[in-house]
Formats: sequence, C-alpha cells, structure tokens
Amino acid sequence: MTIEALVYLPLGAAVVALVLPWERIRPWLVPLGALGHFGLMCLVVPGDARQSAGGWLVLDALGKLVLATVSCVFAVASLYVPGYVRHFHHRRNRFFVAAMLGLLAALTLVVVAHHLGLMWVAIEASALATAPLLLFNRNARSLEATWKYLLLSSVGVALALLGSFFLAHASVLAGHPSTLLFEDLMAAAPSMPPAWLHAALAFLLLGYAGKMGLAPVHTWKPDAYGEAPGVVGMVLAGGTTSVAFLAVLRVARIAEAGGQGAHVRDVLVVLGLASMAVGAVFMLRQRDLKRMLAYSSVEHMGVLALAAGVGGPRAHLGALLYMIGNAASKGVLFLAAANIHRTYGSKQVSAIRGVLHRLPVSGSLFLAGFFAATGSPPFLSFAGLLVIGGALVTDGRWVVAACFLVLLFAAFLGHAGTVLGVVQGRDSDHGADATDPARDTAAPAPREPLWSVLPIGLLAIAMVGLGLWLPQPVEELLHAAVAVLEVHP
Repeated sequence: MTIEALVYLPLGAAVVALVLPWERIRPWLVPLGALGHFGLMCLVVPGDARQSAGGWLVLDALGKLVLATVSCVFAVASLYVPGYVRHFHHRRNRFFVAAMLGLLAALTLVVVAHHLGLMWVAIEASALATAPLLLFNRNARSLEATWKYLLLSSVGVALALLGSFFLAHASVLAGHPSTLLFEDLMAAAPSMPPAWLHAALAFLLLGYAGKMGLAPVHTWKPDAYGEAPGVVGMVLAGGTTSVAFLAVLRVARIAEAGGQGAHVRDVLVVLGLASMAVGAVFMLRQRDLKRMLAYSSVEHMGVLALAAGVGGPRAHLGALLYMIGNAASKGVLFLAAANIHRTYGSKQVSAIRGVLHRLPVSGSLFLAGFFAATGSPPFLSFAGLLVIGGALVTDGRWVVAACFLVLLFAAFLGHAGTVLGVVQGRDSDHGADATDPARDTAAPAPREPLWSVLPIGLLAIAMVGLGLWLPQPVEELLHAAVAVLEVHP
C-alpha cells in the first residue's frame, strides 16, 4: 500500500463528482471517499514510517497522528453531508461535493509532503478547494467571506513562498545543493547564513500562522467560519488548522536544527498568548453563534502555538493531545450549531433560546461540546491543558503560566456567556431573524433526524472516551510523534 493512494482516492472521487450528472447520488461520494480514506489510513498508520517519490512523500509518526486526526474528522463529517445536501435540495451540489473531496486530498498531501515546495503547493490547493465550500449559501455575506478568505490566504501563502525561496537560497550560500527536502534543509541549517535563515523563518512562520488563524493574522476566520455551512466549519476548525499546525511544527524543526530554536519558540509564545487574548476578548458578549466559534478557534490555536513555543517533550505531548481534543470538540460544536441555525433560522443569540427544550439531542451535545472546548474534565482537551500547564511550571515560566490560566478563564466566560444563553430556558417568543441574509431558508425540521445527530454523537463519544482512556496504539503514536519533534542542533 503506497501513501500516494491516500491522495489519489479522494482526488479521484472529486473528479467523479464533477462529471456525475445525478444530483441525488452525487452527495454519497463524500462518505464513499472519506470512509475509503479512513480505511486506507487504518492500514497505513500502524506500520513503520513510509517513504515514496524519492523522499518527497514521507509518512513519519508526526504525520501519522495528524493524518489520523484529519481522516477521522472527514469520516464523521461525511456522514452529515448527504442529509444536509438533501435538506437543501434547491442548491446545486456539484462543486460542494467535489470541493469537500478535493480538500481532503489537499490536506492529506500537506501531511505526507516532505518537500517544502510541495507542502506549499498542497496548502495553496487546500485554500482553493475551500472557496466553493464557503460560497455554498450563495448570499452577499458568504461571497464577502469567500473573497476575504482567498485574499488573506493568498497573502499568507505568498509570504510562505518567499520564506521557502530564502531557505533554498540560504542552503546554496552555505555550499549545499539547492533542495527543499526537509531532511536536507535540517542538515544544511547549521551552516546557513544567519540573516537569510532568520528572514526565511520569519516569512514561513507568519505565512503558516495565518493558515492556523493566529493573531494578528486571524481576521479571515470570523467571516469564513461565520458564513460557512456547519459541516464546512467543522473540517476547517478540526482538519485544516491541524494541518497548518503541522506546517508550523515542520518549520520549527528546521529552526531547531539551525540553532534558532529559542528565537522561534519565543515568537510562538507571543503569538500564542496574543491569540488567546484576542479570542477571549471577542468571545465576550458575542452576539453571533458561529462567530463565537470562530474566535474560540483563534483561542485554541493560541494554546497550540504557546505549547509549541514552550517546547520539550511534555509541552509537545500536551499540544498534540489538545490538537486531537480540539478537532473533536469543534466538530461537536459546529455540527450542533448547524442544527440550531437551521431550526431557528438565525445565528443571532437574541433569536435563539431554549435549545435544550426544542432540540434536546443537539442542545445537550452542544453543551457537552462547550465543556470540552473549554478544557473541562473528563474530556481530552483537559488532559492537554493539564500537561501544557505542567510544562510551564516545570520550566519555571511563572508569568507565562499565570497569563495562560487567566486567559483560559476569560475564554471560559466568553464561551459560557453565549452557550448558556442559547441552551437555557424554554422556546421563547424570539423568532427567526428575517434580516439575517446568512440564515438557512428551509423550513425548521419537526424532529432531529438521525443524520443530523449521529455524527455529533460519535464525536462526543470520542471526546469522553479518549479523555478517560487512551488506547495503547494511540499512546504509542503520540510518544513517537513527540520524539520526531525533539531536535538537537
């Protein structure tokens, strides 16, 4: 089994979606492609590290962990897609289905790419595949969000491209062959001219931090997440951001090999704290349900950046645990929010009350997702935060640890102010906000169909189960991924 098959399968399904003429059958290609990808992942991940295409494609332990996270997110999301598309049968689904599968192929290529240029191409492809997904509602706000996403993503990937060029040039100046393979760059990094290496790392970090949605390059997130269908927000918050974090970790490894690790770690700590602060502040008194989830994602990406900046096995382990927990909790929140949005016809908190009464299953799962996203026990996010906090205390970073705890508490308040407000009470007199151009136009469902709650339930089970007990294969993969991140110049 070659690792190219992980890319070819969803890409082939995307091509079939573009040419298949039947609107009713086409959405089923998403679960077919995503579950097939999940099956291939289950075959590939347990084995040894794999290499293909002359070293351009490598699946190491770190890549396996991120690949498993992305594949699980898409597999669960794919179960939601056919019912969602059927619910909005008046909207053509050709490009939506093809883009979902194309995004899975692009993110997989980012994970397995061990060439800096190929990774950049794959990240750009993922941005292009995301655009039709953001435009699915086809209204003024979704069009604005799509253009903003494309514009800011283009700036980010342009900066990353410049960083890649600078790194290749620095390798040549050091007397090494012109190459962008990660292993060659790490071998050449100690002898690279410091000025060129610093410039390359700065552009690469800023570019890929934008893909993660770290402050101050996060401004595309509130619009994109706010206007995207809930299932799209799920794959962006749980899949795309995980892959972008992987890109940041790859760059940080090169910095460590070149003796610039301390500088990069300091930058990541600053970006992490800034993102946590921005997310917490803008979640307070947030009136739009999906924009609240967007700022929650900014805050969560800040936690990951902070943990990567602290460095060391313990902080890296906490970051990877938190990454998996974030993917699961964001899936629960975005899919439950999609059910709420569709039923109430609005994302505005003022128009939504008594969700637990009107949508008891989605409301309960939304509440569980809130506790998971805020790092409450027994969810996996809590374990990640606990390990990261322990790493801060062990390293004697008392000021950073204090800021970390204060910002986590502020984020909890921001979440609680919105979530508890919408789930409590009974069906209120607040009706759908008819002035909201992003609202779904279909009639509210009289009940919660199985397709709308089963995927959320599966994610909720994963959140609790992994928080209480990590299977031995998962634990071994986590520690192997941490070992990949430990670089000694």
